[in-house]
Order: sequence, then C-alpha cells, then structure tokens
Amino acid sequence: MDKRNFAFDKTNFILLAIGVLIIVLGFILMGGAGSTDAAFNPDIFSFKRITVAPMVCLVGFVSIIYAVIRKPKDNETED
Repeated sequence: MDKRNFAFDKTNFILLAIGVLIIVLGFILMGGAGSTDAAFNPDIFSFKRITVAPMVCLVGFVSIIYAVIRKPKDNETED
C-alpha cells in the first residue's frame, strides 16, 4: 500500500492526540463542586473555571484544526 494515499501521517495523529488531551485538561479544569439549593458555592465563579479553562479548551480546538489542515510532506522515493 502506497503511503502517499493516506490523508494523515504520524505527525498529524500525534498533533491530534495532543489537541484532544488539551481539551480534556480544559474540561477537567472546569469541573468541581457546584452550588446546591441549600448552599451557594462562590467557587463556581473562580478565575480558573470561567477564564483559564475555556482558553485551554480553545487552544486544544485550534491545535486539532491545525492537525487536520496540516498537509503531510511527500517523501517521493523512486524505486
């Protein structure tokens, strides 16, 4: 099977996996205890949850877009 027929190469898959891990990290940063009907938890409005975590997710999505758009280099070897 000819390698030139594949849309992605090894680097694309590595970048894609890194992007997914960054997004998962962003969602983990968003997590935590919430408020209940009986008690209000002011931590739901923390800087980490409403600013840092969405930015981390955005970086992950941008890196996935780059991994999909990146064109693999053609290594044409003549046999």
